Amino acid sequence: MATLTVAIMVFSCKSEKPEEIDFQKVPRQIVENMNVLRTRNGNPSMRMKAPLMQRFEYDVDDTTSCSYELYQNGFHVDAYTEDGELETTVTSLQAKHVTTPGQESWCAFGDVVVTNHIKGETLHTDTIYWDRAEHKIYTDCYVKLDSHSGMMQGYGMTSDERARNAVIHRTFDNYFVMRDSSDVYVDSLNLLGPQPLK
Repeated sequence: MATLTVAIMVFSCKSEKPEEIDFQKVPRQIVENMNVLRTRNGNPSMRMKAPLMQRFEYDVDDTTSCSYELYQNGFHVDAYTEDGELETTVTSLQAKHVTTPGQESWCAFGDVVVTNHIKGETLHTDTIYWDRAEHKIYTDCYVKLDSHSGMMQGYGMTSDERARNAVIHRTFDNYFVMRDSSDVYVDSLNLLGPQPLK
């Protein structure tokens, strides 16, 4: 009877080794309803909003670690002029921010819309990259640019980070609207007043 009791205790107390957690696949930080405001001389320069941000870290080797943030439930960025007026808006379904030693990269993907409110231009694409060091945005994907003067489309685009001078590559099937030189564009969002068409 004593042997049976000891055997039952040994087998009932025996447990399997717990699974090891891969901390490179588990977020180190989670932020819900993220709302970041950056200012310059008391004026807003950038606002970023996202319902969910997850931050991950991973080791490249024994001495180098990297991190990235995932925004999987939507992403929204507003960029402002030096005077604090809303100039550019970027929205997407998802985004990723990768930080490695000496380098930083941003990627927005899934129904990306970039709007320059001052110029009245809206760019649609699937994926866009932001090179913070070079102050430019670019993509190799299909791009459609709508403006008050017509529509352009093509594959690939480069521009400054405020989408002030977007250049569409490999264009096709574009159309333009002929307008009188006295026509003006009214920025209804900022209420800047009439702006001469360029």
